[in-house]
Amino acid sequence: MTLSPAWNQFLFGIYPYICLAVLLLGSLIRYDREPYSWKSDSSQVLRAQTLRWGSNLFHYGVLVVVLGHFAGFLMPESLVLWLMSPGQHQLLAMAVGGPAGVVAIIGLSLLIWRRIGDPRVRRNSRKWDISIVVMLWFQLLLGVATVPMSAQHMDGAMFERLVAYVQGVVLFHGDNAAILQGTPWVYQLHILLGFTIFLVSPFTRMVHIWSGVGSLAYLFRPYQLVRTRKRAVHS
Repeated sequence: MTLSPAWNQFLFGIYPYICLAVLLLGSLIRYDREPYSWKSDSSQVLRAQTLRWGSNLFHYGVLVVVLGHFAGFLMPESLVLWLMSPGQHQLLAMAVGGPAGVVAIIGLSLLIWRRIGDPRVRRNSRKWDISIVVMLWFQLLLGVATVPMSAQHMDGAMFERLVAYVQGVVLFHGDNAAILQGTPWVYQLHILLGFTIFLVSPFTRMVHIWSGVGSLAYLFRPYQLVRTRKRAVHS
């Protein structure tokens, strides 16, 4: 998909930073002003069985997808080239991310069917609860759709362009948007929808993801010492 230079610069050079700024500042403001709204709003008590299957499939699948994106796109290029060629890097991303994305879609489809199809769950769902899961579903679908698209060019050149773009966003490269000029529409929509999900997350239940990341600190904190107060024994 070819955009005009101005639109390309806005959508892929400016819009990502707007989304990331809103994600960070919006989350901080919500945590400060509405701490009791900082939760996943679980509806397990209303219907547990479908939730268990859907939630497990979705969360395990999306966890692999997210970790794969971090490792695949943010790993230093010199380290990647030392480990594998660009083509092998792309093949690894397809082999791991594709199946994980399918598993996540199946789980999320169960969750959407449960949220819309069960009258009790639907009555207790806000509009954004449904909107955000639908956005996630389409994002996963676009991600899976990139696999057959990538299979058409296994030299790794397109994948390296995407890696360069993501790293350019992280490193604040000013001319970064030009990298995506002329890339297939499925990649561009996948990137735009991903940043849009970041944009709306502070206003939805998605904000609880920060708590999941923060819980990693428990792995490194010192053991909690519990001292009991024993009563004296009199003879």
